[in-house]
Amino acid sequence: MLDAMRRTLSLAVPLVLVAGIAAPATAATSTTGRLTVVARNLDNPRGVAIDRAGIVYVAEAGLGGDDVCIPGTFGTNLCYGSTGAITAVRHGWQKRVVTGLPSLRSTGGGFSVYGAHDLAFDRQGKLLVAMGYSTDPVSRDLLGAAGATMGTILRVEGKRRWSVVGDLSAYEGQNNPDGVIPESQPYAVIADGRDVYALDAAANDVLKIDRRGVVTAEHVWPQEQVPAPPEWGLPPGSTTPIQFVPVTITRGPDGALYIGQLTGHPFPNGGARVWRLVPGQEPTIFATGFTNIIDIAFDKRGRLVVLEIAKNGLSSGDSTGALIRVERDGSHRELASAGLDSPMSFAIASDGSFYIANKGLGIGELVRLSTRD
Repeated sequence: MLDAMRRTLSLAVPLVLVAGIAAPATAATSTTGRLTVVARNLDNPRGVAIDRAGIVYVAEAGLGGDDVCIPGTFGTNLCYGSTGAITAVRHGWQKRVVTGLPSLRSTGGGFSVYGAHDLAFDRQGKLLVAMGYSTDPVSRDLLGAAGATMGTILRVEGKRRWSVVGDLSAYEGQNNPDGVIPESQPYAVIADGRDVYALDAAANDVLKIDRRGVVTAEHVWPQEQVPAPPEWGLPPGSTTPIQFVPVTITRGPDGALYIGQLTGHPFPNGGARVWRLVPGQEPTIFATGFTNIIDIAFDKRGRLVVLEIAKNGLSSGDSTGALIRVERDGSHRELASAGLDSPMSFAIASDGSFYIANKGLGIGELVRLSTRD
């Protein structure tokens, strides 16, 4: 299906060793490029991936539906509909090449739709999709056969055909490695030869999926204590537990895995970090000083680029995001901020430009950022 789509798009239109940087840095205030909208009317756009032909794919988490509702984690309901999709974009041309993906809509506010969250290509060039879920794994059976792929990693086989590569929700239900409430939220995926690595944001772990579909935990991040926000009015020195919430994973130029954390409530400004993980070893902190990381990647010069969903914090009420590059000296250079509204993901094209899923908490868009360096 994807090969055929690439041929169609090609006919329809003219024709991507690092050192650790652990010290916080101040982001530059100037931007180095401008945003251009290249695709519109995307339903909760999330993950972005670019194939070798230069076609950009965007995961649409969908709009949920009213087919059946199940209990959510925090007193809300999650209502199912097959409204998720994957859209292909090239030179102003866009088309949904995969439709009917499962989607859950929360009856509460905030991050309210869960579905197709991330995209990656496997070694055969097929798309992998991280399917969100966001509640106790035991509730998934209430969705019936149609919702059985929520909380999994899928491999796309056709426009309305896919298969399960690994079941992260089932693993969480059987193991609950972090010991907090059982909850599964697959959010990121990367192919690594015959194996696949995926992040479960709610379970706070990075999971390995082998070619047989067996899921094992590569690492689990425990809760940590952070200072309680002053507005809570607690005694001086009070702390509060915070969850790690891993949301993005990429392969670095040195071959290691790099993982970015959103952080949990109360979403401390500057509290999000990028970690370096060599499978079989303990992770180490690679870069610090970010707020609510939502995606990361390395550019062709080996520099880390970080996307923040809310540069002033998710508790601020300000949905302005930021795309930041970490320079060789550890300083942070802001590439874009104005115009980024709840950005969710990005991919770097062969010419160095960035494609960013923007306005990801509603009817969104894909924007292109051109930079001068």
